[in-house]
Amino acid sequence: MKHGFKVKVFPGDTDCYGVVWHGAYLKWLEAGRIEILEQIDIKFQEMSVLGILMPVTELKIRYKHFARAYDELSIETSIKELAKARLTFYQEIKNINTGDLILHAAVTGVTTDKNGKLYRVIPDYLQEKLEAVSKHILKSS
Repeated sequence: MKHGFKVKVFPGDTDCYGVVWHGAYLKWLEAGRIEILEQIDIKFQEMSVLGILMPVTELKIRYKHFARAYDELSIETSIKELAKARLTFYQEIKNINTGDLILHAAVTGVTTDKNGKLYRVIPDYLQEKLEAVSKHILKSS
């Protein structure tokens, strides 16, 4: 299972060298993770009401190329690993016009309560929805 979307790079997304600022990529990666979870009916707003947070605990990015203002990019996200207490995503950003791979990333999140206490097992709200699609997720990742 994958989720993809497109963005157009605007000048505000670039640094003083005219290339995309690294923080802009993080914003697009986060949007991809939220979107793929929403695709399987996991809503961050509902999680918040239930007192569940999903902070990023590990972020591995490998930059391969750069993007510039007005480039069109595709962001693809898949769920790479479902573990007892964590969820790992694999993400790629590509330049639509050139086909260049801009970066690939592995991002791991855990679940905590609103006070930051780690859940030893992913809460039922998430677990039920993840289990329902886990065979499909792991086959297509």
